[in-house]
Amino acid sequence: MINATGNRMTREIARQSKLAEQIEKLQIQVSTGKRLQRMSDDVVASKRIATIGKTQAAMDTWATNINTGKALAAQADGVLQSTSDLLTRARELTLNAASDTASPADRATIAAELSAIADQIDGLAATRDANGEPLFATGNARAMRFDSDTVFAPVPSAADALAVSGTSLSTFVRDAAAAVAAGDKTAMGGSMTALDTAINHTADQNAAIGLAAGRLERIGDSLAARGVTLADERSSVEDTDLSVAIAQLNAADLTLSAAQAAFAKINRQSLFDLLS
Repeated sequence: MINATGNRMTREIARQSKLAEQIEKLQIQVSTGKRLQRMSDDVVASKRIATIGKTQAAMDTWATNINTGKALAAQADGVLQSTSDLLTRARELTLNAASDTASPADRATIAAELSAIADQIDGLAATRDANGEPLFATGNARAMRFDSDTVFAPVPSAADALAVSGTSLSTFVRDAAAAVAAGDKTAMGGSMTALDTAINHTADQNAAIGLAAGRLERIGDSLAARGVTLADERSSVEDTDLSVAIAQLNAADLTLSAAQAAFAKINRQSLFDLLS
């Protein structure tokens, strides 16, 4: 009889210990807001959370690249717009210099302004980004990854953006300055044609940058939407359902309290009570 009672007590102690462990686990889930504290809690769910976490980390990098790409595109757009304005001014000056009413002194003044414009264009071509890197790469355009299978350069290289068939845009302006200084109307006419080509080229490059910026905007929107979906999935797998956990915690706590009370009452029984 005593052995049977002892076995019942041992089993009851073990049951109460499990209840205490369950309560502790539920308390941690409620306080941290996380249903899973270790992989062994749910191996399948833990693996899914790890996979989602890696994807989210990659998406954070892509989002940073998108923001960087958009900033670079905006900066390049401004530089090319300023370059286009300077080229347009250079053409107007060359046209004025080719007029029969322009005096040698006028042409000398115009040639000096054209040379200054060429220097300004060279300065714009040397623009650097926020990290101190050339905005327009001197070699290949700087390609960046914006999602798992999208890689492209938001800004063209210097050779593409600031030159036509290997001739820099500033060279067209310097050629015009030389033609004006020499009073060579034929050369001035050729320079105006070349400057028209340079202006059109700059407009095309600006349009390409605009398309790249628009593409980045769409990729960013898609990435943000996907991020919300992944966050929701992770939350559904990882986060504690507080209403359920609190209900389970209260039930387990009541059960343990009742068991402890009953256990204490039994232990107060005398040896005579146990033997009877």
